[in-house]
Amino acid sequence: MRERKPPRTPPWPAQAPRAEHRAAYAGASTTPFWLDNPDAPGPRPALLDDLECDLAIVGGGLSGLWAALEAKEAAPGREVVLLEGSRIAHAASGRNGGFMSSSLTHGVGNGMARLPKEMHALERLGLENFEEAMVAMGRLEIDCDLEAVGDVAVALAPHEEGWLAEEVDELRRLGHEVEWLDGERMREEVRSPLFRAGRWQRSGSALIDPAKLCWGLALAAERLGARIHEHTRVERIERSGAGVELRTPSGRLRARQGLLATSAFPALIPAIRRRVVPVYDYVLVSEPLSARQRESVGWRRRQGLSDSANRFHYYRLTADGRILWGGYDAIYNYGGRIGASLEQRERSFAGLAQRFFTCFPQLEGIRFTHRWGGAIDTCSRFFAFHDTALGGRVAYSVGHTGLGLGASRFGARVALDLLAGRDTETTRLRAVRSKPLPFPPEPLRSGAIALTRNRLAAADRNGGRRGTWLRTLDRAGLGFDS
Repeated sequence: MRERKPPRTPPWPAQAPRAEHRAAYAGASTTPFWLDNPDAPGPRPALLDDLECDLAIVGGGLSGLWAALEAKEAAPGREVVLLEGSRIAHAASGRNGGFMSSSLTHGVGNGMARLPKEMHALERLGLENFEEAMVAMGRLEIDCDLEAVGDVAVALAPHEEGWLAEEVDELRRLGHEVEWLDGERMREEVRSPLFRAGRWQRSGSALIDPAKLCWGLALAAERLGARIHEHTRVERIERSGAGVELRTPSGRLRARQGLLATSAFPALIPAIRRRVVPVYDYVLVSEPLSARQRESVGWRRRQGLSDSANRFHYYRLTADGRILWGGYDAIYNYGGRIGASLEQRERSFAGLAQRFFTCFPQLEGIRFTHRWGGAIDTCSRFFAFHDTALGGRVAYSVGHTGLGLGASRFGARVALDLLAGRDTETTRLRAVRSKPLPFPPEPLRSGAIALTRNRLAAADRNGGRRGTWLRTLDRAGLGFDS
């Protein structure tokens, strides 16, 4: 008698998306929802002349903006100039799900696997950074739709319940407020036939509008005297006398020090280039739910949600009652290519729509108003790394791997400490002193990433059991995930 195949775990459909799933996002705006805002600020002028300053910052996302603000608050007389190649929040900082976490290690599991001896300190510092950021947003009167509702990791397969139960104990040991939700309680919070259990982390987790946060930080930094130039792409950075010189198509900026917050964009120094790969993530946002639709899903306490497989989704409600649904795919393009043409991927959107309606069948017929993609600065250890270059004249903080909304402020402060040569508890951490292993060059890089994605999907179908390839990567300290 032929043996029956085991059920798929997690329970996503094996068949191709139906026409109605594709129709649900047909005509959706390709502008990221957060950036599609009539109250968005107007453009700032490009750098058109040669300037001099004390600190030059490259990158107008959250890392660069926090760095500009912190630098001016610490030393009001310091001349700070920030250069952004496009618009403030144009890249990862305005394209993510809006989940702000206190974690500095992309989750407690990843941190325990890599830096178990430092996890108590890292979680304490992460919570302190999270609370300080919340206070700063209030003090600076930044309205970014902040909701301190916590996040729920959801189990969709039996083995994930065990993972989350262990994580509950670990998080409590590290000082977090956590609640376990069995299947019935989980489905009382948010109604989906797929939900088996959940881990609700109430501390160190919030939802925000990330673009509004960026715009608010930029205005706050400018009020303190920082200068911001948009549409100013830095092509080169090099030593110049006792400082550095940044070259752009339309002007030069000479600075005593530089700080790079370039995320997934081509790095200006080789030490970053070897350790960061741009991985594309895709997102759908629905039309606002009707009162009846809201009642059908519950979700009265508006927590951020994510499922718990290697390839996972993240989902949340927006301030105006839409559902943001993203993740699962992690697409690397040969040679690390990035560009506007890669921000729309039909196969990813079709899969997202299909799995959305599998998770929430009661919402069949709803349409999506926004669809977009963006590049994540992925490194092999899955959390940011920091160092100096050009003889200590330049510092950088990159590699957040998709969980940088909270950790970006911490990374900016680390980079400023490194530039100043400060010896602190933070700069003494192995998490700061060490760097992730570099990725291999092409074509090995593409082949290794494709194989890893394949094996992660296989592990999800096989009760979470990791095969030889994934165990080898674990032992080597390398990782790749969605």
